[in-house]
Amino acid sequence: MILNGVSGSRILCVGAVVTDGHGRLLLIQRGHEPGAGLWSLPGGRVEPGETDVEALVREMEEETGLTVEPGRLIGQVQRPGLAGDVFDIRDYAVTVTGGTLRPGDDAADARWVGPEDLGLLAVTEGLIEVLTEWGVLGQEPALLSYFPFMAAEFYSFRLVVVLAIWPR
Repeated sequence: MILNGVSGSRILCVGAVVTDGHGRLLLIQRGHEPGAGLWSLPGGRVEPGETDVEALVREMEEETGLTVEPGRLIGQVQRPGLAGDVFDIRDYAVTVTGGTLRPGDDAADARWVGPEDLGLLAVTEGLIEVLTEWGVLGQEPALLSYFPFMAAEFYSFRLVVVLAIWPR
């Protein structure tokens, strides 16, 4: 995202793209502005003197209670902040190595979300589209983000179709 005419500060941030063995994505519900109440990837600001890796490890423990091993950079986005600031967010693949999932710090909630439920959540602007663009998600959740009221019907229909053609 290119932000023209922005007069505030550039704030370096990191985000964690975490999936489990069941195809679910780890999301947190933001507890504070910007985006309070919306679901997003866990992460936050890179503190002065911190590396991205150090910030990821710290933010994951603070927001989710999980210990992690950061991996490769998946992508980078810029999002508008408060008072004209710009959040420059670098999202990394992350592997969970320990801990127990629980919301903490800036997170009001934390949970594993399956693709079938992603379109039902109020997520931060552009999240589903960018995760789809990066290959983290398939196409169905992205399409459902435009029509979230149809998600239950879509997945019910898909289940009916699968059952109808399943060999007996």
